[in-house]
Amino acid sequence: MDIFLDGEGAIYQQLVRGLKNAIATGRLAEGERLPPSRDLCRQLGISRTTVVAAYELLRAEGYTNTVTGSGSYVAKNRVAKDRGSHMQATIPPQNERSRVARSVFDLKSIPGRRPDGVRHAFEYGQPVQNKSMDGLWEKELRKAISRSTNRYPRVQGNPELRGALAHHIERSRGIVCDADDIIIVAGVQQAIQVCIQALLNVGDAVAFEEPGYFSARSLFQIAGAKVIPVPVDRDGMIVEQIPPGVQLIYVTPSHQFPTGAVLSEARRSALLEYARRTEAWVIEDDYDGEFRINGPAVHSLHSSDRHGRTVYVGTLSKSFSAGIRLGYIVAPPALHRDLLAAKWCLDFGSPALEQMALAGLVQSGAYARHLRWVSEELLNRRTALSSELMARFGATASFALPRSGMHLLATFEHLGADAGAMLVRRGHQEGLGIYTVDPCYLEPPGALGLILGFSTMSVADIREGMGILEHVMSPLLQQVTDNAANTGNVIPLKRLAK
Repeated sequence: MDIFLDGEGAIYQQLVRGLKNAIATGRLAEGERLPPSRDLCRQLGISRTTVVAAYELLRAEGYTNTVTGSGSYVAKNRVAKDRGSHMQATIPPQNERSRVARSVFDLKSIPGRRPDGVRHAFEYGQPVQNKSMDGLWEKELRKAISRSTNRYPRVQGNPELRGALAHHIERSRGIVCDADDIIIVAGVQQAIQVCIQALLNVGDAVAFEEPGYFSARSLFQIAGAKVIPVPVDRDGMIVEQIPPGVQLIYVTPSHQFPTGAVLSEARRSALLEYARRTEAWVIEDDYDGEFRINGPAVHSLHSSDRHGRTVYVGTLSKSFSAGIRLGYIVAPPALHRDLLAAKWCLDFGSPALEQMALAGLVQSGAYARHLRWVSEELLNRRTALSSELMARFGATASFALPRSGMHLLATFEHLGADAGAMLVRRGHQEGLGIYTVDPCYLEPPGALGLILGFSTMSVADIREGMGILEHVMSPLLQQVTDNAANTGNVIPLKRLAK
């Protein structure tokens, strides 16, 4: 290991500074033995007395420990302490994007994630675990490893996976495309980032559902786009309220997040006409549209687009495993080159082994069987959740039964949104993860809304979790009842939008 002498002051002082630098930067790790004094004096061309003096000073200052007959070793915890003494814990944002990122992101409170120390959590956005797929996945991974090379993956993605996905989404989503139209990405977040790089300049306007998917909105904000909130009702985004001058429209038409609304046929036509007339682009995020719980399949917006203005985004993370960061883009012909170039700039290509393994699952039909099993399981869990909601909160909550997806939104119109923080805190104390709809709004909502995910909970867990939720909400609901009695207002009886 090289020790650098800076040429300032006595040689032993230079050596002390050089060794401290090696410790601070980690080149000398905690518990690592320092070079023997005889070796170091020969390496640096200095006297052994000088080296011994430097080592003695380091020991006196607590940087090293000496073991008789063995040598000097870097003291435990010294590396972390020394690094901390030279490094700033916090600094101001270094650019505008960092400033915005700090305002929209907090690692300790990512919406929808399971908090520590709870027995149950109505977390959303997580896939249903299908144990029967574990063996098949392991088998396909072994096959992929046997075929793998040490080369970079293809930027556009594995051709076998792209071909299998093209066939799959034609049958399931009505999208007619081939392997060349598909770009494999590292999940929906990267798909949106690719679109941002290819389509947006700083200051461009993006029409965004209100309420909407907060993670996507954050990406647009960090990129310097002007996010325009467009209201959502039971028929999805109110397209006629999209203002002129919008460069891009982000929409979840098959299962709006978080309301679960399906974009009506009239609004689909109006949205595509707006995009054609104004030359705007549409990102269709079909994050869980494949999970049909009941009723006919909702066709994709892309399948109705005759002018090539829609970028379709799908995910394999929610449908199969959150740890497999893979998704895909169906690129319009006019954008294919630009989107592919943006993907290349980000990472050269997505993980090759996972792509090969997933290609095998899709080609064999195992993936389609998995989706059917998941849809049946979600129906059972949604039925249990809606029954519990009706029984426990039917007089005070309104909610819609989603035709697809893994969550539903319950709104308590007689409770203000400001009750959410207290409710979440009390839920954690009782061992229950509760999630409000607040992060989905650019402007604060008026009423309390709870996003109730049911993909990670068994029917028994759902029933127990709803019992805890009723317990922690009872003081708030009792207060609403008392206020209604005192003022003569009537709380509407059980309301269920279907």
